[in-house]
Amino acid sequence: MHTKKRKLLEALERSLGVVATACTAANVSRRTHYNWMKEDAQYRAEVESIEEGVLDFVESKLHQLIEQGNVAATIFLLKTKGKRRGYTERQEVEVATPRPLSWLDGGAVGGAGN
Repeated sequence: MHTKKRKLLEALERSLGVVATACTAANVSRRTHYNWMKEDAQYRAEVESIEEGVLDFVESKLHQLIEQGNVAATIFLLKTKGKRRGYTERQEVEVATPRPLSWLDGGAVGGAGN
């Protein structure tokens, strides 16, 4: 693999996947990084592997917070990973007076008596 690509991959690991920070550290433009992502399957696979490693790292920190009794972290995990068990927030919308929409009454929505 090209030396500049390897240098950028190492910078991505150090920056926990933050592209702008890694590009600055490796002296590679963001455009070049994204071109490599499109054109080089091996490079893209290595970047994706770094991204997965970052998610694993951050998820382990979240679990540490939960072990420490952090309520916000616990709620966050339940809302994101516990959806199938009903841990979601949902928005309910009530319509006060349902009435059919009509485009025939002078173009007004809901009829002439809007």
